[in-house]
Amino acid sequence: MIYADLVVTDIVQLVTCAGQAPRTGERMKDVGLIERAWVAGHQGKIVFVGQEKEFREKVQLTDKAKVIEASGLVGLPGLVDSHTHLPFAGDREKEFSLRISGYSYQQLAQMGLGIQTTVKATRAISPDELKKICLKRLETMLLNGATTIEAKSGYGLNFDDEIKQLEVLKELNSAQPVSIVPTFMGAHEIAPEYKNNRRAYLDLLKKEIMPEVKKRGLAEFFDIFCEPTVFNLEETRELATEALNLGYKLKIHADEFVPIGGTELAVELGARSVEHLINITPEGIDKLSKSQTVATLLPGVSFFLMMEKKAPARELLDKGVIVALATDFNPGSSHLMSMLFVLQLGIFTLRMTVEEAINACTINAAYAIDRHQQVGSIEPGKDFDLILCDMSSYISLAYELGRNPIKMVLKHGQVVVEDGRVKEKFI
Repeated sequence: MIYADLVVTDIVQLVTCAGQAPRTGERMKDVGLIERAWVAGHQGKIVFVGQEKEFREKVQLTDKAKVIEASGLVGLPGLVDSHTHLPFAGDREKEFSLRISGYSYQQLAQMGLGIQTTVKATRAISPDELKKICLKRLETMLLNGATTIEAKSGYGLNFDDEIKQLEVLKELNSAQPVSIVPTFMGAHEIAPEYKNNRRAYLDLLKKEIMPEVKKRGLAEFFDIFCEPTVFNLEETRELATEALNLGYKLKIHADEFVPIGGTELAVELGARSVEHLINITPEGIDKLSKSQTVATLLPGVSFFLMMEKKAPARELLDKGVIVALATDFNPGSSHLMSMLFVLQLGIFTLRMTVEEAINACTINAAYAIDRHQQVGSIEPGKDFDLILCDMSSYISLAYELGRNPIKMVLKHGQVVVEDGRVKEKFI
């Protein structure tokens, strides 16, 4: 007999995304749909997924078990945002106005705007104030269905402020419901005070900050921005190799603006994921198709920067590449906190099917941050992370635009969003 302290009954459609992870090829078109589904959990873990008859045969509720009636609602796994730059201060509204009047992202960076603007603001803010800002953002992310996110540092670009961002992330992990997977990204840009001495900044990263972050257990992943105007291929290889030697898991920003071999290097080094890929080459796609490295696509960037060119999602999918979708939430190129909107952008701008986009926002995104054993699908043994939506079919996630259909969110078997609002004790 299976014992449960929570059961969600009569879900009109349950998208489980269950089974082997990650999903590629034809399996991306299967979302593991169950009609009239029941899901039961015990102590925050899923113990049963199926229909009512089987539930009554196999599951016994504990004395104080909670029953949630989900008639008329569609259920999905909690969404996983596998690429964010959550802990930053300030805004870039002035830059945004210049950009929509014709300036390019690269031109603004040459004017001293861009990442450096956010570095100044993030260095100036206190840890407590940064934490308060991030709490508000996490509430928005949760209301839009994200129950697990990855979050990068990279707006300190010095010892104290990179550590500050990562320590804030650590505190946030226990202060609110959304699970946070931390990434150290001191290699987001060359620090302004090292513009004329790149070698010294690389040494600072390698000899001081990277070892200390790892020693304190503040980051699981290491990420680097591989672009000609940021870190070239040789510098990327040097830092990525050192990160692997220190025990970090690896991610690489690559082929966003100019392809210089970042994707190929990511595959060579066994990176967990490679991000952006707007300008990926056929050679890069071929390398990815033969690897276990995830292509994390960020359609919000092309949308926010109003770029005609977009990541070639269809080609990647058709070649059997592991594809995930994420927000790339940041102040300059994707000021976007909604995974629901990203799912829709994947469909409308990258020509993905609804099923492919759902898998890319759940189980494949979980795989991209090495959490596919815990989250990303609804199946026994995993965390009871479930979103319930007021709609007739999961197809409505894309068919109905401009409306947030999420009525309830469960995280580790606790109701954290109810009637479209974060419950007071979690704010």
